[in-house]
Amino acid sequence: MNYVGAGTVEFIADASDGLRADRIWFMEMNTRLQVEHPVTEMVTGQDLVEWQLRVASGEPLPLEQDEITLDGWAMEARLYAENPTNGFLPRPAS
Repeated sequence: MNYVGAGTVEFIADASDGLRADRIWFMEMNTRLQVEHPVTEMVTGQDLVEWQLRVASGEPLPLEQDEITLDGWAMEARLYAENPTNGFLPRPAS
């Protein structure tokens, strides 16, 4: 499709019977960085925001996919507070 730039490709995987290629489905492609991009930066050591700005300025991507190594793991969590007595509407901290 000749897309060049920062983006996020998302998949859904059913690993209930072990991770298998026939149980992985494409979900979506976003042509922007996701809010979770720091997780990728933590395990690759790459600054994806810098990459995005450089590509937007006409520079090529600095590395190919097979040149990127993973080191360790990272996890991100988001907490969302709801009020069950008020139709589960968001509840700000009081």
